[in-house]
Amino acid sequence: MNTRLEPLLTAKVRGHKIAMLTAYDYPSARLLDEAGVDALLVGDSLGMVVLGYPDTTLVTMEEMLHHTRAAARGVQRAALIADLPIHTYDTPEQALANARLLMNAGADAVKLEGGVSHAPQIAAITGAGIPLVAHIGMLPQSVREEGGYKIKGKTPEAVQLLLDDARAVEAAGACAVVMELVKPDAAHAITAALRIPTIGIGSGPDCDGQVLVLHDLVGLFPWFTPKFAKPLATAGAEIRNAAAAYVAQVHGQ
Repeated sequence: MNTRLEPLLTAKVRGHKIAMLTAYDYPSARLLDEAGVDALLVGDSLGMVVLGYPDTTLVTMEEMLHHTRAAARGVQRAALIADLPIHTYDTPEQALANARLLMNAGADAVKLEGGVSHAPQIAAITGAGIPLVAHIGMLPQSVREEGGYKIKGKTPEAVQLLLDDARAVEAAGACAVVMELVKPDAAHAITAALRIPTIGIGSGPDCDGQVLVLHDLVGLFPWFTPKFAKPLATAGAEIRNAAAAYVAQVHGQ
């Protein structure tokens, strides 16, 4: 067993909640690793909070590899999971080839979006011995088709579809599954039905773990904060104030 993945793989059995945050570069990965975060996600959310894209659909494989390498240099203990960006896993063969690239860049596991529809891709990756975290519920890479970020699991039929997705990714070999913007009662039911851990984002407190975008946690992207995120710091304001003080200092010389 990959020792850095051990907290993720055994968390459900041990009753240990998984604390996951995104990390896109060396200093953030090193700081979060030193803080004791269980797992770090090099998420394609970097497209918005680092690269200034309107959503994740413009992120490329080259950008994900660049940021994965940077984050990997800062990690000693936490599991490092890297996202496969849009259209890099359209077929099982493509999914496996690109998963290998992320692993070679320093990831301990890879993540992709989709449930039943992507079980063949998941099986191809896990069958090659590469740990994979699945992602169901709201799929950010599908935001344009969805017409926005919408809560999932509002009806019994919708909950059943989510449960089908969750069981499909588990059967395909996923070691964990992220559930994004899933109604809390649905997330609770799915968590109880699976052997693998669930990691929620905007899906209530009953998942086996939680993940947040670092910038949302520390207020480093003050122009937008999701409703479910509760910032614990105001890093953006601190940086702006420090820069303004520096400007005043230099101009006053």
